Amino acid sequence: MSDVSNTRRLFLAGSMAGLGSALTSDRAAAQTISSSPVGRPEPQLEREPPLARDRQVGWAVVGLGHYAQAYVLPALARAQRSKTVALVSGNLDKAKGVAARYSVNDRSIYGYDTMGRLTDNGAVDIVYIVTPNSSQAELTVKALEAGKHVICEKPMATSAAECQRMIDAAKAADRKLMIAYRAHWEPNNVRVKEMLDAGKLGEVWFASADHHRPLNPERPRDEWRAKKAVAGGGSLVDIGIYSLNGLQWFFGESPSAVSATMFSPPSDPRFAEIENVFSAELVFPSGRRATISSGYTADKKRIDLWGDKAVATLDPATAYQGNRLVVTNAKKSEEVLSEETSAAQFTGQIDHFSQVIAENGTVLTPGEMGLRDVRLIEALYRAARERRWVDLNPDMTMRSS
Repeated sequence: MSDVSNTRRLFLAGSMAGLGSALTSDRAAAQTISSSPVGRPEPQLEREPPLARDRQVGWAVVGLGHYAQAYVLPALARAQRSKTVALVSGNLDKAKGVAARYSVNDRSIYGYDTMGRLTDNGAVDIVYIVTPNSSQAELTVKALEAGKHVICEKPMATSAAECQRMIDAAKAADRKLMIAYRAHWEPNNVRVKEMLDAGKLGEVWFASADHHRPLNPERPRDEWRAKKAVAGGGSLVDIGIYSLNGLQWFFGESPSAVSATMFSPPSDPRFAEIENVFSAELVFPSGRRATISSGYTADKKRIDLWGDKAVATLDPATAYQGNRLVVTNAKKSEEVLSEETSAAQFTGQIDHFSQVIAENGTVLTPGEMGLRDVRLIEALYRAARERRWVDLNPDMTMRSS
């Protein structure tokens, strides 16, 4: 039997242990249940209802590729505080088709070259940039200059200099800038963070995070990822960033030194410009250690936090759906279940930003976090190229060697 099957069986066995007493309690309760309708409360099923549509924050989605259509737009349709009111695309026919599905007026469709006209659309409060990495800085600046708040996909740009340009543009426009680190709202990841902060895992001095997925440049959504000038790098930039951001979030600190290696099979044309496998070791100011890996061949997204009381394993950790959390010690292994599914990560980050804008709150994943992570990526590439440890300042700039 597989480890997964054992884990599920152990969890269910633990749940079944209290079943006898629960049944006894149910029988006792049944004696007092009224035979007529009484409207019994069901607090575990209660959810805050969506705001009235005229109170929801208006969003424009920039870029209508696979991710936007499969995840962003459906999440906006499910959101409680947010609504899609405009679209930006380089393909007018595609945009009209999407607009029809989401009840967006054709007059609220824009091209990349006409984004400046967003300034005249008072229904748009937030612009979501969902385009290839190399285009995100320019489009973000355009949206900010049009007077809109911006959420941008990760990594926020292909260089730290471009990240800083985006942050400066947000400050100049007096608008807010958020980076779409959706795992900060994924229920299993949130639970791990809470457990770690509460000391339920004990002392955690080591963590490992591995993010891999197959790269298929024949698919439009992967074609640009094989181009260094567009993607900014290979697997580290695209999927390894989940490991980097997640570990810093869980630990509440950034590394002080890193070492790394990378490898691209010379016979595989997919990796003519980018790396396939990237691996690194991170040392944190507290003394904690972590290893990360990323790759474009296998299919695995896993994070392990190794505590002296328990080990928390997210596997999958950052998938779009079906993420799982298992907590293990020497005596037992239990899957920790959540009332919310992994889909909550999409609506969670969207409604968070809408609430921030409506109430002038604080962004949990701001542009400065995106800049920090791109600086860290640059340091890791340098460590891999030069085959040495690279020391880091607290803001993830590299120390002089």
